[in-house]
Amino acid sequence: MRKERRAPGAVAIEPFADEHLDAAASLLAVRQTRHRRVEPLLPACYEVPEVARAEIEALWTSDGASGTIAIRDGSVVGYLLGIRKDESVWGANVWVEAGGHAVEEAETARDLYAAAAEHWVAEGRTRHYALVPASDIDLMEAWFRLSFGQQHTHGIREVPPTRWPADTRAAEPRDIDALVELAPLINLHQRLSPVFGMSQEFDPGEVGSEIEKEIASGEIGNAVAEAGGRVVGTFVIVPVELSGMHSGPARPEHACYLGFAVVAPDARGSGAGLALTEAVFAWAHEKGYRTIVTDWRVTNLLASRFWPRRGFRPTFARLYRSIP
Repeated sequence: MRKERRAPGAVAIEPFADEHLDAAASLLAVRQTRHRRVEPLLPACYEVPEVARAEIEALWTSDGASGTIAIRDGSVVGYLLGIRKDESVWGANVWVEAGGHAVEEAETARDLYAAAAEHWVAEGRTRHYALVPASDIDLMEAWFRLSFGQQHTHGIREVPPTRWPADTRAAEPRDIDALVELAPLINLHQRLSPVFGMSQEFDPGEVGSEIEKEIASGEIGNAVAEAGGRVVGTFVIVPVELSGMHSGPARPEHACYLGFAVVAPDARGSGAGLALTEAVFAWAHEKGYRTIVTDWRVTNLLASRFWPRRGFRPTFARLYRSIP
């Protein structure tokens, strides 16, 4: 990508380089400060440029990373970095993570992406993902005008002081067979309209072994709901550090992550989901967590209505564009 001469006040787009790390860090720190005015549960540490720089540098030095920088009148006014994730899961992809972009003006994001995407598509990476602060309407709109659509939402809320409801309890080894039966239901639901999610392989033996480890673990909470002596639902909650989705500026300090939630179809509407939500709040409160995060597909109509009603506030939107 060659540098171009621009008129005073115009934005010049150049390839990202090591020399831009400090300026990018300052931009990210400002963005995080602005974001935390709306959602103070997000981590304060990224308001410090040195911490923001470490996050950006980690992205920049990852395998397959590339990006662009925006300069106006000699000052950096925006940056964008894309990284590569597992292609067996995400296809020929590029991810702009939560710490992978910041701009002074939302429109600059479109110029940054236009230059970076040319390189990505030339490499054959045509599935593009971007995590964007959900409270920044102008920035979201800029990405939408690049033909991105919203695929996912990250949510956050305080952990309330709650007791375990009746008919809920911590999972026990005797529940493993029932939990293995419940495990693929979320994937089956995600394959339906209007989600049309990809199918995933399911090995009952492997799933049973993982559930057994979770139950034995002291740091993972596995709550179950019963009805008529039968386990009809399970929610699993873990330290947020075990989440690959909630990272960098999207990862609160001292938080837990509600990473799996399923209720048998014939038990939906019975109150089992509400009870399990209270159960994981109770578990988190007992463990001393102050913050809980989760995420959901916006095309999953049940989830996208259920979680906001449980008090989860959007923090980041995962946007997606697939280029033919």
